[in-house]
Amino acid sequence: MIAIVDYDAGNIRSVVNALERLGVKDYVVTSDAEVIRSADKVLMPGVGDASYAMANLKARGLEGVIPELRQPVLGICVGLQLLCSSSEEGNIRCLGIFEENVVRFRSDDPAVKIPHMGWNSISDLKSPLFKGISEGAFVYFVHSFHAVEGPDSIAVSDHGGRFSAALHKDNFYGVQFHPEKSGPVGAMILKNFIEL
Repeated sequence: MIAIVDYDAGNIRSVVNALERLGVKDYVVTSDAEVIRSADKVLMPGVGDASYAMANLKARGLEGVIPELRQPVLGICVGLQLLCSSSEEGNIRCLGIFEENVVRFRSDDPAVKIPHMGWNSISDLKSPLFKGISEGAFVYFVHSFHAVEGPDSIAVSDHGGRFSAALHKDNFYGVQFHPEKSGPVGAMILKNFIEL
């Protein structure tokens, strides 16, 4: 069973739709700690403000639950950011699973639009999460903040400078892009996660 963590951070419906397109029927949307602990896999979707999302995780008593999980966990967009050490968005401490910090995009180049929105390529792919995915594959991003490149980076992208497109440490994975909106490439990444 896949637990999709509900902490009022959006895009749950599109993640559910992506799972159903893959034929996954055994999933639950929940904020119940025991259900999350007992799941085979855990998805942490998210869009919007990291500080709001972190406050919602705390309000549901999940800030201590998530780091203790031993099954594969995948954070998506804001879900990835919450697994990092800290975020400049609201100047918050996050869950601290990944060493990397989350910072705002900064560029003096008017061609570098913020938020970073649309299709961009990923490279330096280093994980079973990207099995069958080609270097330079395109995925869909929507974000103004990003994790810096660091020891947990398993994919990078470039938008006025390199940043972590995906992270991995132990049983925790995170992608800054939206696999549920990234066509066949995103579907393959979700499938690879489900099969971990």
